[in-house]
Amino acid sequence: MKVLNLQDKFAKFSDLWSPKVIAEMNNYQFKLVKINNEFTFHKHLETDEVFIVIEGEMFIEFTDSTVNLQAGEMIVVPKGTEHKPYAPNECKIMLVEPKGTVNTGDSVDIDRTTPNDDWI
Repeated sequence: MKVLNLQDKFAKFSDLWSPKVIAEMNNYQFKLVKINNEFTFHKHLETDEVFIVIEGEMFIEFTDSTVNLQAGEMIVVPKGTEHKPYAPNECKIMLVEPKGTVNTGDSVDIDRTTPNDDWI
């Protein structure tokens, strides 16, 4: 057991849209990611996805609505739900998802797909 400081972990990387694993629990990973501008529409057919905003503001666009998330807020996106995260300025978030979850889900956006087990 060890205490993790989220701000210390965020300070270790600068790349955007590239989740970094900081911990595991029961085959779930806690990932930190910095986002800015738009991502790609995608969905995860096998799992829900949790977004927790640590710092900043982000939006998640769905096929029929858009939600706004501020620091200290979170949302659970149900499996199979198409969504596109974006942020007008850099935003720091935590993702909680099963180990092995690919950041682009079923999307074929190869340019945005990153390693799914990148630890910091």
